[in-house]
Amino acid sequence: MTSFGEDLRKFLLMGIGAVAVTAEKSKEVVDELVKKGELTVEQGKVLNEELKRNIKDKIKDNVTVNVVKAEPTADAVVENLDKMSKEDIEAIKAKLAEMEKAEEQHGEAENAAE
Repeated sequence: MTSFGEDLRKFLLMGIGAVAVTAEKSKEVVDELVKKGELTVEQGKVLNEELKRNIKDKIKDNVTVNVVKAEPTADAVVENLDKMSKEDIEAIKAKLAEMEKAEEQHGEAENAAE
């Protein structure tokens, strides 16, 4: 199973690849227009630079990368409790109860084996 960080890295690389392909295709379109005489070479260069700048601006405006520790600390969980819904908190309570029960059963099994 891949980690969340690896999946995020792959997703980010796909986005960058899509932008690169888009920039490449737009350059091809501009070059084709120049060949057909619909644009001058100078207009084509200006248009291509403008497209590159627009793509970079869109990436800056729309791509946010958040780095999250793979294993949150107890302090981080406690700090984020205020941001959670009642349903999320109830799910955490249920998971803690389940873990406590499993730990108790594990302790009883160890005592019985002794």
